[in-house]
Amino acid sequence: MNLHELYPFDHENKNRKRRGRGAGSGLRKTAGKGHKGQKARAGSGPSVGFEGGQMPLIRRLPKRGFKNRFRKVNNVFNLEDIEQLFPDQENVDLSMLRSKTKNKEPVKILARGEITRSLKIEANSFSQSAKQKIEKAGGQCIKVEE
Repeated sequence: MNLHELYPFDHENKNRKRRGRGAGSGLRKTAGKGHKGQKARAGSGPSVGFEGGQMPLIRRLPKRGFKNRFRKVNNVFNLEDIEQLFPDQENVDLSMLRSKTKNKEPVKILARGEITRSLKIEANSFSQSAKQKIEKAGGQCIKVEE
């Protein structure tokens, strides 16, 4: 006798019930579906949100606002983020900024924080105040189109 011969025991491997295969299947006349009704019919049944004719929950809840499916989402970096993330860099290009994010959306630089050194920054867009702060510190803003 070997370990792989111990389990499962013969009586532990029960065959599944095969519905709709006659009286000998163990489910008898209606195959476990009860008598008549929508759920007893083949291939049908109520839809996912159906609540027996009652107004479904998704239609009872109030809807608010508007979601623009075509909105533009940016990966946002503030100047203070760039100061912390790239302390010894002189050039910060788009690929370096992208490596710090999870998605492939365009990169935009915003002006929160101060920049203390001259940096050459590549991004898809800059806010006006960020651009002013970078150029005031002796840096350069390079806008990259994709």
